[in-house]
Amino acid sequence: MSDNNYENHVIDASGKRLGRVASEVATLLMGKHRTDVARNTVAPVRVKVEHAKKLMISERKRDGKTYVRYSGYPGGLSEFTMQKLIDQKGYSEVVRKAVYGMLPSNRLRAKCMKNLTISE
Repeated sequence: MSDNNYENHVIDASGKRLGRVASEVATLLMGKHRTDVARNTVAPVRVKVEHAKKLMISERKRDGKTYVRYSGYPGGLSEFTMQKLIDQKGYSEVVRKAVYGMLPSNRLRAKCMKNLTISE
């Protein structure tokens, strides 16, 4: 599809909670707001999240929320907190992980994520 066939949405994240923004973005990326929604296709929708740095994230969540990654090798389990993720990769990665977790885990998830852009 060409760029002019895409539906563009801009979401301002300033002052909003992370989960609220992520669920709104995930719903738009799945195309649930459209009349021609089909679960077996990627919706022609592009979503841009602005001001991710101004999200309302509590201190308890920053320090308490842990992300887990496993390499598959013995001793390859690594855990890190949200604050460490923010320090290393920024707020955009936190939003990206939250949206990724809210999309259905099938072959279309990676294609849907390509239609998401996040600016801090």
